[in-house]
Amino acid sequence: MPSIAARLIPAWLRQYKLSALPTDVIAGLVVGVLVIPQSLGYAVLAGLPPVYGLYAAIVPVIVYAWIGSSNVQAIGPVAITAIMTASSLHPYASDSAQQYVLMASLLSLMVGAMLWLAGWLKLGWIMQFISRGVSAGFISGAAVLIFISQLKYLTAIPISGNGLFGYLSSMQLYFHQLHPLTLLIGIIAFTLLIANRYGSKWVWKSWLPLAYAKWAERLFPLILLGITIILSISLHWHTSGVATIGSIPQGLPNFTLPYVPNFDVALNLLPSAGLMALIVFVSSSSVASNYARLRGETFDANRELTGLGAANIAGGFFQSFAVAGGFSRTAINADSGAKTPVASLVTVIVMLAALIAFGNTLSPLPYAILGATIMASIIGLIDIATLKSAWQRDRIDAASFMAAFAGVLMFGLNTGLVIGLMVSFASLIWQSSKPHVAIVGQLAGTGHFRNINRHDVVTFDNLLMLRTDESLFFGNSEAVHRRVIQATQQYPKAHEIILIMSAVNHIDLTGQEMLISLNKELLSQNKHLNFSFIKGPVMDIIEQTPVITELSGYVYLSTMDAVEALKDS
Repeated sequence: MPSIAARLIPAWLRQYKLSALPTDVIAGLVVGVLVIPQSLGYAVLAGLPPVYGLYAAIVPVIVYAWIGSSNVQAIGPVAITAIMTASSLHPYASDSAQQYVLMASLLSLMVGAMLWLAGWLKLGWIMQFISRGVSAGFISGAAVLIFISQLKYLTAIPISGNGLFGYLSSMQLYFHQLHPLTLLIGIIAFTLLIANRYGSKWVWKSWLPLAYAKWAERLFPLILLGITIILSISLHWHTSGVATIGSIPQGLPNFTLPYVPNFDVALNLLPSAGLMALIVFVSSSSVASNYARLRGETFDANRELTGLGAANIAGGFFQSFAVAGGFSRTAINADSGAKTPVASLVTVIVMLAALIAFGNTLSPLPYAILGATIMASIIGLIDIATLKSAWQRDRIDAASFMAAFAGVLMFGLNTGLVIGLMVSFASLIWQSSKPHVAIVGQLAGTGHFRNINRHDVVTFDNLLMLRTDESLFFGNSEAVHRRVIQATQQYPKAHEIILIMSAVNHIDLTGQEMLISLNKELLSQNKHLNFSFIKGPVMDIIEQTPVITELSGYVYLSTMDAVEALKDS
């Protein structure tokens, strides 16, 4: 039995090497400094005051660093959870600001409880049921919605909605409130950020050494932030109608109980919380498992669930909204040399310093800069490459991508994700309902059997050998039955039918009834049904059923045994 210390203190801390401390500290400082404007912007995206972005990067980060599965994943406020929070709480946006803030914490608590429960039940395997097409389509659609939603900060037009049409109609309705100076600030900032992000080859690398160019690219958003604050103060932008974030409350996030207006409201939030939990797990696990693979470390999906769950539960009591593993911040953390979660703890110290010492410094910052920062960073999440790849290699996954993408744009995040999942599951069922059943023959001089349409094989007039390449269940049983009967009509001389079961891992009740019916139908035509290569677990299910007890032929250990016994019959 492990000692109490072994159970309470994570392995990375018990085994920590001081040689990793310098790179961990540097990585933590870099991430902390660079994500301050991003965190402020994500809070605004969630419909919260900017300071809540810093709150969300403190307690949840500490908790995940302690019990999470990844040594380098940097969790915190991210675009997806921010926009899903805003979408889920949209019906309550007219409530008081304090109630809205507490409901965001309630949503974080609900998401965390679901994740933690899933980890306790060891449901990490559920990740494999979200296809690449659905997740990429959902994130791409959400990125487009996030981009459009930030136009209200670049234009001062109070646009709102739950989907593309809602945003566009409200923009048309309130277009007269466009503020030219805000638009100019936003466009210039967005252009500079895009040039820095996607044109660094010309902006920096053309005249700076590679190492310096890399840091110039990373630090530019922070430099732009500082220049904008100076301009805002010197040019008195706030008196010209440019919206600024104002004074940021100084001090640490307080322990606060989430607000539950009534049971019905909490019940209404459950579906949204469930979908958020799913997206948080899928996106965070994708990042964590990828870096674990690159670093030669193990990844435990159930521990990831538990870590994310505990982080969001703790955040729910300390003024946070739902958090997840961030793509960009994790990349920066790893690239900056992070070795262990100590880097994340250093990032927390940076956030604390920002709250305690620099709140008033950030107050002249225009919301247009935060909006431009999010718009520039979110473009990279529109995953055209995956759509192209899916279209070339797997049209069904491409259809799932487009269904999730279009669903998100037209009906909002939650409905869009459900549509994508439904299309994905429907395609899975459709594929399973069309099993591959091959007529096979023997490769001359060997004990191997291959598809007669692909290989030069030996066949026998009295034998018909078929291999089904799927498990037999209610969705494909009729198709298998139909294919076997068609094959017997193609080869009328064959009176011994051998069904090769090497790829069959399960036979449900409908599949068993189909085999019983097939056996009787073949027997009525003076043909015998034989099985070969039935796996042990499958035989355990069917050996005491009429599938075996009433079989007109025999069960053979291998197809070669069946051929040797029946070819001269």
